Formats: sequence, C-alpha cells, structure tokens
Amino acid sequence: MTFLPMPAARDLRSTLPFVAAYLLLDWLTYADPLWGLNITPWNPEPALGLLFWLRRGRAAALPWFVALLLGEWLIRGLPAGPLWTLAGCAWLTLGYGLVGAALRRFVGGGPFGTGTALMRWAAVVAVGCLANAAVYVALLQAAGLVPPAAWAQAAWRFGIGDSVGVLVSMPLLWMVADAAGRRQLAETVWQRPAVRAETAGYLLLALCMLWAVFGMPAGDEFAHFYFLFLPAIWAASRQGVHGAAVIVFALQMAIVALRKWYGPAAMSVAEWQMLDAVLALVGFFIGSAVDERRRVADELKQTLRMAAAGDMAAALAHELSQPVTALGAYGRACQHLLEQDDAGERNALLRTALGRMIDESNRAAEVVRRLRDFFRSGATRLERVRADTLVAALVRQFRVPFHEHDVSLVQQVEPDAWLQADRVQIELVLRNLLANALDAVKAQPGGQRKVQVLARRTAPREFCVSVIDSGTGIDAALAARLFEPFATTKAAGMGLGLALSRAIVAAHGGRLWAEAGAQGAFHFTLPADEREEAP
Repeated sequence: MTFLPMPAARDLRSTLPFVAAYLLLDWLTYADPLWGLNITPWNPEPALGLLFWLRRGRAAALPWFVALLLGEWLIRGLPAGPLWTLAGCAWLTLGYGLVGAALRRFVGGGPFGTGTALMRWAAVVAVGCLANAAVYVALLQAAGLVPPAAWAQAAWRFGIGDSVGVLVSMPLLWMVADAAGRRQLAETVWQRPAVRAETAGYLLLALCMLWAVFGMPAGDEFAHFYFLFLPAIWAASRQGVHGAAVIVFALQMAIVALRKWYGPAAMSVAEWQMLDAVLALVGFFIGSAVDERRRVADELKQTLRMAAAGDMAAALAHELSQPVTALGAYGRACQHLLEQDDAGERNALLRTALGRMIDESNRAAEVVRRLRDFFRSGATRLERVRADTLVAALVRQFRVPFHEHDVSLVQQVEPDAWLQADRVQIELVLRNLLANALDAVKAQPGGQRKVQVLARRTAPREFCVSVIDSGTGIDAALAARLFEPFATTKAAGMGLGLALSRAIVAAHGGRLWAEAGAQGAFHFTLPADEREEAP
C-alpha cells in the first residue's frame, strides 16, 4: 500500500477527524507521566500522525502542530507555559515530519512485504524517535521542567515510549487507513465464520493471560510476562501480519488501561516498555514470515499450474496436428476424385462442402501451430488487419448456433479501421468471448437473448472490441477472479480460455477485462494502425 498526497478538497474533511483521533489516543494513553509532562511509557498517537504525514506530506505539519498544542492545553494544562509549549510542539512537528520523510524514502509501500522491510521500518522508527526525544527533552530542561541530572532518563523514557507506541500501533492503523487494507484485514481476521472464531479465540486467550499476569502480587508481573507471547504467536502464525497487528494493539491498550488501574508503583516502566516492543516485533516477524511463505507457495502453485497448462497445450498441439493434417489430405483426395466425374449440380455442392472442410482444417492447423508458438516463446505475428473483416468473419461462424438458440446478434464496427494484430490469435480471443456470451444467454427467456459485438477506436492508437450479452451479469467478486487460470463457472469448463485470452491480448500490448454489472460485458484493446488506407 503506497500513500500519496490527497487532493486539496479533502484536506478539511480529513484534518478534523485526525485532530480528534489524535487527542483521543493522547488522552487514553496518558498514564504515569514524568513531572506531569508529555513523557509517558506508551505513546501511540505519533503513529497516527506519521500515517497522516505519509498521506499528505508537509501539508500535515499544521494539523499535527495544532493537535500537539491542543493536547498540551486540554490534557496536561500547559505545564511548560505558552512559549516553551509552542517551541516544544514546533520541534516535535519537525522531528516527527523528518521521521515520516525517512519512512517514505526507506519503507515506501509498507513494512510488511519482507523481513528486511520490517527491519528497516523498525530501525527508522527507533532511531528517529530517540533523536526526536533527545532534542525535545533538552528544550524541557532549558525551560526548567526537567532536572539537569534526569535528562538521559527522561529522553530515554520518552523516546522508547514513542518507539513502542509507533511499533505497536502503526501497523494496524496503516491497514485501516486504506480501503484495500481494510478489506484485506476484514477478510483475514473477521469476515469468514471460521476465521472470526479463531480471532475471538486468541483475543479471549489474551484476556486470560492478562488476568494471569496482572493478577500476580505487585512486582511479580514482570516474571510472568512471557504468558502474553502465547496469543501473539497464535495470531501471527495463523493470520500473518494482520492477526499480529490486531493482537499487539489490543494487548498494548489493555496494558495501558491496567497500568492506569494498578497505578505506577506496581511495575517497572523500562522493563515493560522493552518487553512490549519485543512482543510486537516477535509477532510481526512471525506474521511476516507466514505471509511470505504463503505468497511463495501460491506463486509456486500458480507457476506449476501454468506450466501444466502450457504442457497440456503443447501436447494438444502435437496430437491434433496430425489428424487435422490427415483431414485436409482426405478432403483433397475426395475433391480430386469428384473432379473426374461430371455428375452436375450434386458434385458442385460436394466440391463446395469439401472445399470448406479443407479451409477449416487448414484454419484449425494454423490455430494449433500459432498456439504452440505462443506457449513456447510468446511469439505473435503482427499484420495489418481490417477490423470489420476480422469481426465479420468471426460473427459469421456463430450465425448457425446463435440462430439455433434464438439469439439476436448485433455487430457495430467502426468502418475503415485497421489494427496491428496476429489474426489467428485475436480470432481465438474473440471466438472465446462469443462462445461465453452464447452460454450466458441460453438460460434467458426467448426474445431476451441478445449479444452485441462493438468495435471502435477509443484513442488515436487504441482500438477497443466489446462483447456484451443479456445474461445474468457479473458481480465484482467474480470479475476479479475470472481471469485466473482454472477459475470457471462452467461445469465442463477448464478455466483456461479467459486466462489464455488475456495473455494473448497482453502480448499484443493491449488489455482484456470484465465489467461488473447487470449484463455480461468483456472488453479488450489492441493497437490501432494509424494509416488511413490499406497498403
């Protein structure tokens, strides 16, 4: 997921919720402060600010500065006074902005792709937050709010608090900030009943472990902290980084709430901070490894299936080439025999039929050869093809089956348009789409079966062909997986037709896609020949 600056019209609509959410997180996690200042063990609100910076760039500086000022005023009562508060908030805005810029440069689309990206993200966060804390605490010390001998302690506590808050909270907020991320998060941890039960299971286990840890006598919690690794490992190993993001965020918020409940004397702040960070990193590393293993397994499975499809196509090409060639030979022999006999009109009809048989056998043999070449090397033989001639030839082949099923076939092709295409391969694509359209409308009542073939120029160098049917249509979920190999809705289908068609169109420099809607609609583009006249 890559964050890009948002349009200016959305600035205000996003700024107000950001400030409100930032203040809410600040208030919820403001526990055990040093000298009543903004130096606490856990600070998740900078994670929200960093995401806002990644989305809006430097335009996020003013809203973040305002959120920091309001937090100092409404939550802490301006303990540093107006001038030092302004200086401190200005530095925090600048420091966090530098961390955000470093994240955009070194992490980019997200820290969860590989273990290396995760390490880079954690390193940028830790170094940036500690450096930011060192300058901020120095300003507070200059204001007389931090004792001279306590600078290192305060800077360490504030820097680690920011680091832990960002490491634990940012992954979940990162996923929620994007529509695709939200959808994937829901699919992974909540949408399906079995997954939902598992999520509830490890959250319940987390509650039990928290009760076991915090139910110990004061001072003994640290010795039993390892109990909290159980739900984190369960979530990460089963649901990858999405499950890890959910469980470590839930554990951190529960720990902050329990710390408020038990008070500051019950636990060692530094030890809890470090163990909380380690818990989060362990969960994310396990989740990242699980997701990476699943991606590799899926890619290997897809590669093996495509290799099997290629081998199958090559075998079909080899096995079919001989009988198709023999068919042509038999047809030519019959034609030769008939030419020795003048039986009149009957013989003329036979000659015509046999001639068509020979033409079809030659065409089938050419399709087989071209498919074999395409699977072997991806080769296409581009030539200048007239669009209306190409479409008319394919439509003519479907006249009989369309008539048998009472299907109305309409074609609208831009006249005098020329394409650069491999005729045989594009005929295969269009034939597949027309056959699918015929299957789609067969179930419709008589008089409602209609297929349209539209072909028109959509750009100076682009030509678009559309096959639209009056069937039951395609929903968004089906449209997203239609072109995957072996994905089919037909009982007798293999699910290779659309995958092969998309590969052929892509080899031509075009694209093939399905349009979700109440009727079936498939479109593919091809490069147009800009010359007006045939050569």
